[in-house]
Formats: sequence, C-alpha cells, structure tokens
Amino acid sequence: MSDYRQAHARSMADPEGFWGEAAAAIDWDRPYDRVLDSSRAPFYRWFPGGMLNTCHNAVDRHVAAGRGDQAALIYDSPVTGTVRRFTYRELRDEVARCAGGLVSLGVEPGDRVVIYMPMVPEAVISMLACARIGAIHSVVFGGFAAKELATRVDDAKPRVILSASCGIEAARVIPYKPLLDRALEISSHQPEHCVILQRPQVEATLVAGRDLDWGAVMAAAEPAPCRPVAATDPLYILYTSGTTGVPKGVVRDNGGHAVALRWSMEKIYAVTPGEVYWAASDVGWVVGHSYIVYAPLLHGCTTILYEGKPVGTPDAGAFWRVVEEHGVSVLFTAPTALRAIKQRDPNGEYIHHYDLSRFRTLFLAGERCDPDTLEWAREKLGVPVIDHWWQTETGWAIGANCLGIETMPVKPGSAGVPAPGYDVQVLAPGGERLPAGQIGTITIKLPLPPGNLPTLWQNDEGFISSYLERFPGYYLTGDAGYEDEDGYLWIMSRIDDIINVAGHRLSTGGMEEVLASHPAVAECAVIGVADRLKGQVPVGFVVLKQGVERPEAEIVAELVAMVRDRIGPVAAFKQATIVTRLPKTRSGKILRGTMRQIADGEEWRMPATIDDAAALDEVGAALTALGYPEPPAEPR
Repeated sequence: MSDYRQAHARSMADPEGFWGEAAAAIDWDRPYDRVLDSSRAPFYRWFPGGMLNTCHNAVDRHVAAGRGDQAALIYDSPVTGTVRRFTYRELRDEVARCAGGLVSLGVEPGDRVVIYMPMVPEAVISMLACARIGAIHSVVFGGFAAKELATRVDDAKPRVILSASCGIEAARVIPYKPLLDRALEISSHQPEHCVILQRPQVEATLVAGRDLDWGAVMAAAEPAPCRPVAATDPLYILYTSGTTGVPKGVVRDNGGHAVALRWSMEKIYAVTPGEVYWAASDVGWVVGHSYIVYAPLLHGCTTILYEGKPVGTPDAGAFWRVVEEHGVSVLFTAPTALRAIKQRDPNGEYIHHYDLSRFRTLFLAGERCDPDTLEWAREKLGVPVIDHWWQTETGWAIGANCLGIETMPVKPGSAGVPAPGYDVQVLAPGGERLPAGQIGTITIKLPLPPGNLPTLWQNDEGFISSYLERFPGYYLTGDAGYEDEDGYLWIMSRIDDIINVAGHRLSTGGMEEVLASHPAVAECAVIGVADRLKGQVPVGFVVLKQGVERPEAEIVAELVAMVRDRIGPVAAFKQATIVTRLPKTRSGKILRGTMRQIADGEEWRMPATIDDAAALDEVGAALTALGYPEPPAEPR
C-alpha cells in the first residue's frame, strides 16, 4: 500500500489516533478530554475539554522557541510602492497592542469584531488580536457593497468594527468609510465603536462618539496577553453566499482548526518552518484566512500579504517579481490569476526576467483549473502545478496531492485524491454510491475532519438544511463530479446556482434580487457562463414590464450599475439582455441549467417539463448577440 493510501486508510479507521498524533504539534493550555465527541451527532466536536490560544500558537510560541528574529509577515504593496517586514517578535508586539486596544473598548471573549479592511498588515494584526483575547472575528471583503456589509453586521452583531479609510484596486482608490457609514444606516445592529485606519490616499471623516482613530487607540493601549479558550469555542465567522442569496455564517473552532491547518502545511504543501509561503488571495476570503494568516504562522513559516494584482501592478511579471524578491518556495493562487497572466504574456517572457530558483511548487484552487492553463504553467515555470479543491466550509483541502506524504502523478483537470480525514463519496439522487467514472453529487461521509465547520453561526437548523438534509449522514458539498478508477476526484460543476467569479463564490439569487427591484423589470434570471479569464461571469436575462418603452441599452446600463452598487465590483456583472420571456417548466421553475448549457456551448436536451420550447430559442439568440458561447481558445 502506498504512503498516501496508508495515511488515508488510517485516518478513516482510527480518526482519533490519527488526529491525536497531529494535535501533539500544538501547544495546549489544558489537555483535551478526548479527540472526537460524537455524542451530539451530527454536531461533532473535536478536542473537547482542551484549552489553547490560536494566537499563541501562531505567534508567541515561535518567539519563545528562539525564532523571534525570523520574518513572520512580509507586506508587499505595488499599489503604494511599499514593502514592510515584520519579524515574529515585531508581529507579537503589534498584535498584543491591538488586542489591548480592543480590550480598552470593552471587547471580551466571545464578542464579535467585524474587520472591513483592505490588504494591509493591520488586517492580519486585527485577526490575530481577536484570537489573542478570545473575541470572534468576522472579516468582510472590502469589495462588498454597503448592503452586503449591513447583512453581515446584523447577523454577527459586532461590538466593534475595525476598518480603514480606503482600499486600492490597481490605480483606483475606493473609499471605505462611506460604504461603512451607509451599511450602519441600513443595519439594525449598531456597534459601540468603529476604529478607522487612516491611509494617506484618503482621510475618512469620523463620526463623533462612535468612530475612533486607529493610531490613537493603539498608542493608548496596553499590550494584552493571550487568553486560553476552549478548543470548541469559535475563532471566527466567515460568511458565504447561500442559494437564496442570504449569507451563511461559517463557524471555525479554535482547536480543530489549529491542528488541521498546521498539519496541512506539512503534509499537503510540504513546507518546512522558516520557508516563505505565499497565498496570493485576499484576507476577506477563506484562502486568506487559512493560508495567508493562520496556517503559515502556525507552522512557523514566513507569509506574504500582497496588495496588488497578477497583472497591471505593473505588468504580467508581478507574481514572479514577488517570488524572486522574497524567496517564495510555494505559491498558492487561483486559476483565474494564471489565466490573466497567460492572456497578457502567452509566451511566458516575464518569467525569464526573474530568478525563480527557490520556487518549487504552484498550487491552484478557487475554481476548477482547465487542463490547458495547468499545462501552460507547468511548461513555462518548470515546477509541479497542483490543482486542489476545497470550500469556505471546510477551511482546508478536501481533494489534493499531498506532497508531504507522497507525490502522486498529476492528472490535469482533476483535483487530486481525497485528503486524509475526508471520506468522499459520489452519490446518485437516491443516495446510493456511484461507481468510478459516473457523475453524481459529491458528498463527504460524516464526521467531517477537524478544521471543518461544526455548524453555522447561531443557525444549527440552517446547518442541517443546507448541508446534511439531502443525504443523511453525509455533508453535501454542492458540487457535482466523479471519482475515477485511481481514486482521483473530478469536480465538474456546482449543483446549485452559486457562480464562481475569479475564485469568489457569489449568489445569482442575490443579483436577481437587485435586477428585480428595477421599476421596469417584470422578472429576471442570472446564470453563470464560462469565461476563459474569470472561470465564470454572470449574465442577466430580463423581461420588461408591459408598456415600458425606454431604450433597452439605457435600462441595461442601469441594471449593471445597480448590481455594482448593491453587491459590489466583485460580482463582475457587466452583461444583461432583454428577452420577451424566460424558459420555464410547467410548474414555473426557470430552466437556468439549460440556459447555462446553451451559453457554454454544451450539448443539451429539451427538458421534458418545458412549458414553451420557443423560449429557449430566444435565449439562444440573445446569447449569440452577446458573443456566447465563447469561441474555442486559439491553439498555442
């Protein structure tokens, strides 16, 4: 039996022994009573009775072990021309002071703190400061509009919000404070304080009595020590879109998260303490939480916080400049970033401008990587390119090539094999397991391994209905695909209407809600169509109310602006088309799946339950006018 098969088999047969050994790499203030508590299944708990502090494990213990002068965090910001390095000792001191600032504002263990910040060191410091004192952070991506922020404020009910005066998107400065102010006008819950980091590009106006200056709060703060918390206490809440457009608050616990993420750095990414690891993502997304902040620091690595883009800051060599300048060993990014680089630099000329001798592996996740892009990267970079698959809910890889256990052959288009801890099964609609090669619903047999969500924030019922109800005893990933004869996973599509734009999971239902609010719109549908650069982009189909006689182009421009305003530029909503009717079943359900197949140029069958077949012809004509399906890529 191969090393990987042996490790996976052991994790299935003896999960308590397997994860108990992994837990030995974490400092515990109080030993756990047992590894896994199944007494309240399906609400499993890892390491109950144990006490620890995640910030101590990520920062303080490395200083105590004599690694205080090693770089912990490198902030590289081409948009501001800044590079700033923090040793583990410097990071500990900054985090302790920030934690003391939160304590001075009345933040206690279990209180929530919303972090609405750009990619600046203070965002990472804020997250670790919350962990240090047992507060629960909820980071909201800076690209989200006021309404989205308000929804999350109402659900998390933060005592304090930490924000900044602005973010910078390439050459564009985005003021954050007006978005924050508008969100708090909309939200029912009101925080006691907002602490605002004033950036040189924009000075925010502070609201007297509520808003405080970041610098002033930190200057007056006394450093706070780490407070041990229960392993089962929440570390953070991270909101992800639901099929209804209502965000779901994914909860991450402290104990299982620390154990699993540190283990993943060694066993999946094959990184050793002291090496430089770079996840080119945003702290607002799960990749940023797991692999910019927590996992590299838990493992004693140097992590990079990059405030820039793969192209345009300044060119398609931006990533390779960072890899050379900071000695990156392992890079983790989204396929969409590679596609953008490939589009600008198809021959990989920029790669040859830099010394990448210390760079050994490229990992991809966020959406399925097309084989052509993976092969291009492997050929141009000359290193293994590993596509792997996971979700906000899981926090770390479900399917991967676990390089720290055994390097397995790469199959372009596949997300690798199930990582130890995951019993992945492909099920038919009736719940029976499908044989190799047959596409079905991808599920994970319970219990989920440590580091996965134990529930949704204050919503146990939603946890069950969203993930466990469809196949009792199994977690519903929401993805469709198959397992091949070698046990490799092939993730083919989502089974719902969440779309994946440049690695960002967004709800089409939320966009439809915006379109439907336009006074000229009778009904609408939004689908995700394949896009070579972003993976998917949303396209809207709108039926106008009878009697509307305004120019269609004018209405479409308003719809695009509305989605940008209410959901944010991250939605990448730029195309809508007016149709006279939407294709529906006789029961009134819009045939989004068939519309998507037409848009992507896939083979499709006329649904047996369709009400009016001519409606699909109209959709096809509208898509053709928009340029869909995309023509095949030019051969290299």
